[in-house]
Amino acid sequence: MFPRRSMACFAFAPLVSLAICVSFADTVRADDEAVLKGSVTKHTFDKSKVFPGTVRDYWVYIPAQYDPAKPACVYVNQDGIQYNAPAVFDQLIAAGEMPVTIGVFVMHGRVQAPNEMAIDRFNRSYEYDGLGNNYARFLLEELLPEVEKLKTADGREIRLSKDDNDRAIGGSSSGAICAFTAAWERPDAFRRVFSAIGTYVGLRGGNDYPTLVRKYEPKPIRIFLQDGSGDLNIYGGDWWMANQAMQRSLTFAGYEVNHIWGDGGHNGKHATEIFPDAMRWLWKDWPAPIKSGRGSPQLQEILIADEDWQLVGEGYKFTEGPAANDAGEVFFNDIPNSKTHKIGLDGKVSEFIADSRRANGQAFGPDGRLYAVASGAEQIVAYGADGNAATVAEGFRGNDLVVLHDGGMYVTNPDRQRGESKVWHIRAKGDARVVDTGLRFANGVTTSPDQTLLYVADSRSHWVYSYQIQSDGTLAHKQKYYHLHVPDTADDSGADGMRVDRDGRLYVATRIGIQVCDQAGRVNCIIPTPNGRISNLCFGGPEHDTIYATCGDRVYRRKVKTKAADAQNEPIKPAKPRL
Repeated sequence: MFPRRSMACFAFAPLVSLAICVSFADTVRADDEAVLKGSVTKHTFDKSKVFPGTVRDYWVYIPAQYDPAKPACVYVNQDGIQYNAPAVFDQLIAAGEMPVTIGVFVMHGRVQAPNEMAIDRFNRSYEYDGLGNNYARFLLEELLPEVEKLKTADGREIRLSKDDNDRAIGGSSSGAICAFTAAWERPDAFRRVFSAIGTYVGLRGGNDYPTLVRKYEPKPIRIFLQDGSGDLNIYGGDWWMANQAMQRSLTFAGYEVNHIWGDGGHNGKHATEIFPDAMRWLWKDWPAPIKSGRGSPQLQEILIADEDWQLVGEGYKFTEGPAANDAGEVFFNDIPNSKTHKIGLDGKVSEFIADSRRANGQAFGPDGRLYAVASGAEQIVAYGADGNAATVAEGFRGNDLVVLHDGGMYVTNPDRQRGESKVWHIRAKGDARVVDTGLRFANGVTTSPDQTLLYVADSRSHWVYSYQIQSDGTLAHKQKYYHLHVPDTADDSGADGMRVDRDGRLYVATRIGIQVCDQAGRVNCIIPTPNGRISNLCFGGPEHDTIYATCGDRVYRRKVKTKAADAQNEPIKPAKPRL
């Protein structure tokens, strides 16, 4: 760790701009006369579709060593030029302590006032403090392509590396959380983060980051944090404590993280002093790639080191309803194409049902048949190994189902128009009855490993409900039991398909990936999917220890340490939860 440096505390006015508070002579070598100096040009961007109507200034630094024959590394900074960055880059590039790097220093957007009697709409907090991928999209889809349309002062093309390992991003205060969010959402585009006096507090959800960092499967990000004990402590939170919480969470989750704490306030003085050291550390060992950490103990109980997601199939319209038979073969639906496909133990995909009647959720029963919710026909059907179908129940448009070891089943039946839902119980002999109503959108359904509890996901909330199954199949003791995380970009979790493992964990397909809950109803960890989408999952493979995930137009699989507790088999009593 670098040495702690003290800094004088002085007042910092509004968050709309960050002053540079020390001279570059305080932070770099005095003999900079011999150092080749890069150029800085100023530009304006007003064509954003991500942030419509905004106009903003930005500056582009081109190092003297830049050669268009080789795309340069990239550093993006919010709030324009800070920390004497161009001069720092001149020194570090000349010394070989960071690669040839083009700097893009961008201000937040403003929607200009229509007349002199009105004020601009300042987008700084909206763009910077909010979670989600909007700002990353703005950079990757709009601003950086615009930079590459420019020319250097001597007419050369500007070529930016697209390698995630060559991309860094930084900022102070709200610009710092913005930098972290861009890397968090798009580690395929930014992997090195400089965060000074970061606003990881309750302005627009940033206070959730210390928790999310601990739960998510770690991402390949290296981050340098700076803050001071005199930082803000106001209505949104305590910046000093929040930055320490971030550092502890990142360390807990196994990230490559470094920090320097001081005693200063909410200003740029300390950050400017330590910026050269921060850049040296962020770019150390380049071009060696930045790797992900192992994650929390809860993740390590599930995931296998060096086992990642593998693509099984792609090119579908919308995949759903994965279900595994006792042999471990997996069957899934492509709903719009009204087809059911089979994944063999060799990993090859073949067509199983040519017309599935727009089948949605499905599960195997104790009789070895595949039970499916044929939404297009408003039926529950059962398929034998030969693909021949038998109607089990009809008269309602179901969504998902689970079949128990005694042949009984539960089916979710959301009402898309009225926002009301039903849960049906169908006995082995085929008679159906409603056993619950009232959920906004009843979706995924499964049982506990001992098959005494029924779990139903309410997609339009952040809850998974728990019921106790009675001897006659009715439900009792309904509770909003599993508390799920909701992304900043949505008003609900989008909870869909669910499965349980033999240790009693509940795996829920949600908008942010697979949220894995313990028996006490708490999300222990979050496992994202490669394309950021998932509707359902099951455990398949010969040992039922491979997660198969339906992810929009694709299906992925990933071998894990845990094994399925399939409801069609005899109940399993898991160990008591750690309360």
